[in-house]
Amino acid sequence: MAASLDDDFEFDNQDYYSLLNVRKEATLEELKASYRRLCMLYHPDKHRDPELKSQAEQLFTQVHQAYEVLSDAHSRAIYDIFGKKGLEVEGWEMVERKRTPAEIREEYERLQREREERRLQQRTNPKGTISVGVDATDLFDRYDEDFEEMPGGGFPHIEINKMHISQSIEAPLTNTDTAVLSGSLSTHNGTGGGNINMTVRKVTSAKGWGEVELGAGDILGPLIGLKVFRNLTQRCFLTAQCGLQFSPRGLRPSCSMMTARHLDQNTMGYLQWRWGPSSAMTTSLVRDTKSSHFTLALQLAVPHSYLMMSYQYKFQDEDQTKVKGSVKTGWFGTVVEYGAERKISRHSVLSATVSIGVPQGVTLKIKLARASQTYLFPVHLTDQLLPSAVFYATVGPLLFYMVIHRLVVIPYTEAQKEQDLELQRKSSATDIAKKKHEAESAVLLMQESVRRVIEAEESKMGLIILNAWYGKFVSDTSQKQEKAKVIDVTVPLQCLVKDSKLILTEASKAGLPGFYDPCVGEEKSLKLLYQFRGVMHQVISADIESLRIPKQSHRIEAESS
Repeated sequence: MAASLDDDFEFDNQDYYSLLNVRKEATLEELKASYRRLCMLYHPDKHRDPELKSQAEQLFTQVHQAYEVLSDAHSRAIYDIFGKKGLEVEGWEMVERKRTPAEIREEYERLQREREERRLQQRTNPKGTISVGVDATDLFDRYDEDFEEMPGGGFPHIEINKMHISQSIEAPLTNTDTAVLSGSLSTHNGTGGGNINMTVRKVTSAKGWGEVELGAGDILGPLIGLKVFRNLTQRCFLTAQCGLQFSPRGLRPSCSMMTARHLDQNTMGYLQWRWGPSSAMTTSLVRDTKSSHFTLALQLAVPHSYLMMSYQYKFQDEDQTKVKGSVKTGWFGTVVEYGAERKISRHSVLSATVSIGVPQGVTLKIKLARASQTYLFPVHLTDQLLPSAVFYATVGPLLFYMVIHRLVVIPYTEAQKEQDLELQRKSSATDIAKKKHEAESAVLLMQESVRRVIEAEESKMGLIILNAWYGKFVSDTSQKQEKAKVIDVTVPLQCLVKDSKLILTEASKAGLPGFYDPCVGEEKSLKLLYQFRGVMHQVISADIESLRIPKQSHRIEAESS
């Protein structure tokens, strides 16, 4: 059965073909024959016991539903392409009945687009950043004599000297139009301001989009901007942007343009030109592979020209650990940075970076990314290049992380994994118990039919199923601690015998009446011992293999004897 195009579709583990024990290419006559036989077996009117009658009604309904779907060409085509869940998509009843799978797939994609559009109307993507700047220079730059005259002067003075908060939300208008509302607040040493922006983006084609931005703030004033993106070729794209800032000093126009090109599968080259209050020309080379990330950038501007090179190594571990380092030098001085990043939970990434610069000094930057929220804590340690500040900025966060990781993160993640496993076990156990109950009910309903089948087969020395087992078998080479997970399916298989033949189609046996999956996710097989013409034979078949007994060799052997 073909996989669904939508990830939200998960197939029900009940296979209609397996339930009716017919081929995927079964004709309408074959479907009718199997349906009539199962209806006779499970018809509620044949059972007087209230419990058996209730169980028969459930099984009869399942068989009837399977036959209704497979006997209708339109529904069967949908089921073959998208599975049972594909039939539950809203809108099929209003679709003209198509004849070919291609036409049905086209209608399905249309319905999915409408469904996705409804989902877009209800979805927003909030993103936010909180940055708290800490001035801790008093830890290393203070002079003891300056504090002896002040009460409590022996303690270092640490303060928060700046803060920045920004937030944005998306409001999809249609499949091609999106509105973004964003705002920010900043403060530094007691003074600050804020701004609010509204952006509307429209996807014009598969090759490009454009957006209009309107903004207002208490410092820079109103802003009007326009930005466009265009794929020039399969390997090259262009971004252009222009804006007008209405500041207290007058009208301040700006313009920028960037072009990028794929140099190879993992390498991109960028060239950017910017004109306005901070005009510059920048070129950069970025190479990103599975194990590393490298960036080389050169900017020419007055007075902010610089040359920058950075390298990041990605460890191939479960925590997605990365170590990075960079060097940046220009008219403003030189800055060397190094740090590490690691995933600490399913949705959280923690990183620490040490920045050493002239004349900037030493700064420790802590960053926590939690889903779509980012928290930044730049801690300025000293204005000078002090070895002690570099040492504590490097060793301190490492020791702190190791302690927290050992005492908090590991116990939390282990408890979370155990909780998830317990939920999976309960869910799996509940599902297996439900299927087991249905299979046992089906076996009870088969007893009378099986008795008649055995009498008829014995009268002509036909096919008698002596023992049959389905599930995971343990071989001699397997570990002794491993237990077999099998169920007895003698009665269900004997019930399927007709005219001294047992025919099973190429599908999982777990969907057959009276069967269930005793070991979900593990390899299974069918082992049976049967008697034909007074001779016993044993057969082992893989789960999804077709099976036909007695085999031709057994027939010849019986006829010759």
